[in-house]
Amino acid sequence: MKKQVENTNLRLMIFKSAEELGHKVDEHLLKMYNLDKDKYTFIVPIKENFFEDGHFKVEITETVRGKDMYLLTDVGNYSIEYKMHGFINHTSPNDLMVELKDGIGACNCHAKNINIIMPLLYAGRQHRRQTRENLSCGMFLHEIDTMSHVKSFITFDAHDQGVEHAIHNMEFDNVFPTNNILEELINDLPVSRLKKIVFVAPDNGATGRRNVYLNSFNSEYIHREAGSFYKQRDYNNLVDGKYPVIAHDYCGNEELDGFTAIVSDDMISSGGSIFDVIDELNKRNIKHIYLVTTFSLFTKGIDKFNEYYKNKMFDGLYTTNLSYIPKEYQKCKWLHICDCSKQLANMIYNIHNDLSTSALLKDKSYPVRLLEEKFAKVNKKKVE
Repeated sequence: MKKQVENTNLRLMIFKSAEELGHKVDEHLLKMYNLDKDKYTFIVPIKENFFEDGHFKVEITETVRGKDMYLLTDVGNYSIEYKMHGFINHTSPNDLMVELKDGIGACNCHAKNINIIMPLLYAGRQHRRQTRENLSCGMFLHEIDTMSHVKSFITFDAHDQGVEHAIHNMEFDNVFPTNNILEELINDLPVSRLKKIVFVAPDNGATGRRNVYLNSFNSEYIHREAGSFYKQRDYNNLVDGKYPVIAHDYCGNEELDGFTAIVSDDMISSGGSIFDVIDELNKRNIKHIYLVTTFSLFTKGIDKFNEYYKNKMFDGLYTTNLSYIPKEYQKCKWLHICDCSKQLANMIYNIHNDLSTSALLKDKSYPVRLLEEKFAKVNKKKVE
C-alpha cells in the first residue's frame, strides 16, 4: 500500500469521474518532488457511496487536518452507474456537482485550504441570461465561493471567462490547453500541410480562440488566412435544448484551394455545426481539414464522424483528456487525445508553492518555436 507524502501538506481528492486523469497528475507531482511513484501518493483515499434512494455521500478515510486539498472532478463523465429504486442510472453533471459539494463539506473544519479543479465547467454554456431563465454557472460559482476554506477554482477553456464575476472571495484560474494541442498537431503534420493554413472560427463566439491559434503560427515560413462562419438560427423553435442552425455564412478569403484548414472551438457537443462547417469548407476546395477543440462530448455518438472521415471530408480531430471520452471512441484513427495532466500538475505545484502561474497560462512563444525548429530541420536536409 502506498504511503502519504510526509514533507508537504499537498493532497489530492480524486473522484471516480476523473480517476484516470487524477492518477496521471499524481505521478507528475511525485516526479516534481523526486518521490518514488511505487511507494508514495498525494491521493487521499475516499469512499463515494451511492444510496438506493438517490442520495450520495463522500467519506474521507484518512485525516486531512491542516492539508492543502485539491479536489478533481469531471462533471462530463456519464459512465458511472448507480442504482436508485432498482433502476440503473448514469451520473449527470448535476449529480457530480452535488457530489463535489459533499466532498467539500467532508473537508471543512479539517483541511487548511480547499482548491477545486473542474476542467469542464459546470453549466459553462449558461453564462448569460437571454430570457426568464437562471444563470446556472454563475449561481454555482457563487455558491462555491461562499463555502468556508475554499481558496481557488481551476477550470479549462471556460466558454465565457466573464463568469468569474460571480466570484468575490476565491481565486479563479482559466487555463488553456492550446500549447498541448498545438504541440501534437505540429509534430503530426508534414511541412507541406503547414505552409498554407486558414484558421477558421465556426461561429462568432469562437473568433477569440481562432485568433489565438492564428497568432500561434506567426512564422515567416507560413502563409496564414483567417475565416469565420456566422450562424443563422431559428429562434422560434427549440430542439434538444438548442435553437437549430438554419444557415452558415462564411466570411473570409474564398480562394482556399490547396489550403489546410484548422477549425477551433472550445467544445464539440453533438457535432451538428461542425459538419456544416466541414461541408462548406470542402465546397471551397480545401485540401485538408483539422478540428481542434478542448472538449469533445460526442452527445450523439461518433457514427457521423466515422462516415465523414471515411469519405475523406476531414483529416483529424485534436482534443484533450480533460473530460470523459469512451474507450471505444479513443480507438478511432481520426481522434487524437492530447494529455494535459502535466500542465494541470504544474498548476497545482505552482499554486501550492505560491509561485506565479503566468508562464503556464500565457506562453504564446512555444508553438512558434516548434514551427521554426520543424522548418529549419527540413531546410537543413535540403541543403545537405
